[in-house]
Amino acid sequence: MQNTIHTLKKGEKAIIKDFDIDLIPLKLLEMGCLPGSLVELLQVAPFGDPLYLDINGSHVAIRIETAREIEVELIKTNL
Repeated sequence: MQNTIHTLKKGEKAIIKDFDIDLIPLKLLEMGCLPGSLVELLQVAPFGDPLYLDINGSHVAIRIETAREIEVELIKTNL
């Protein structure tokens, strides 16, 4: 199973690996949502949509449909 932003749990961090550029809004690309970017799930709205993210220091909200299209690699943290 591939990890996408929508599979992240609150507080988890990941690196954006890949996505279909035709399915991602231009505004997200302009805000730095690009392969290699660090992303952290900050909050999930009631009913699960939208997701509130930190992408390279920018706080953005994205729809669950968009989050399913962005493949990520989880960053392992030692507690």
